[in-house]
Amino acid sequence: MPPNASTSEILTFLFRTDQGVIDRGMWWRSTIFLTGCLAILTAIWREVGTYAYEAQNVASRTELFDANIFAAYAYLVFFGFCVILISVSHYNLSAKRCRARGRPPALAGLLPLFALLSGAAHWLHPRVSESMPWWTVTLADAALLTTILWNVVDLGLLRDPS
Repeated sequence: MPPNASTSEILTFLFRTDQGVIDRGMWWRSTIFLTGCLAILTAIWREVGTYAYEAQNVASRTELFDANIFAAYAYLVFFGFCVILISVSHYNLSAKRCRARGRPPALAGLLPLFALLSGAAHWLHPRVSESMPWWTVTLADAALLTTILWNVVDLGLLRDPS
């Protein structure tokens, strides 16, 4: 990356391609940025999501169309798109760091994979708890936590091999 690159070129390099290498400082800054974006979007969903759950209680509604419920589900579509976009961006970012560490870039896909699986398990379990034991959710969380710890140590703390 040239030193006089524009913000657009930097963002494209970091998040839209898996080619190249980055140092651990850039990986930390970019990962914290993506995590912050995800945290803000999730906090909004936690507040807006209550309207989506109102749709499940048909007895309490009298209108045919409720703007709050519509807005909640519209945000849910937007939120889902953003989660996928952040996952892909984090893969691209981590693939560069894996390459710098001498690891296969494909390993960068483990964190987004386990994060999406864990999220899906937490969403699915309350809906099918009679056929999905809790240990499956715990196993998905353990895989995610292990992968997060590995990413922090290997990509964020260890120096590049010389």
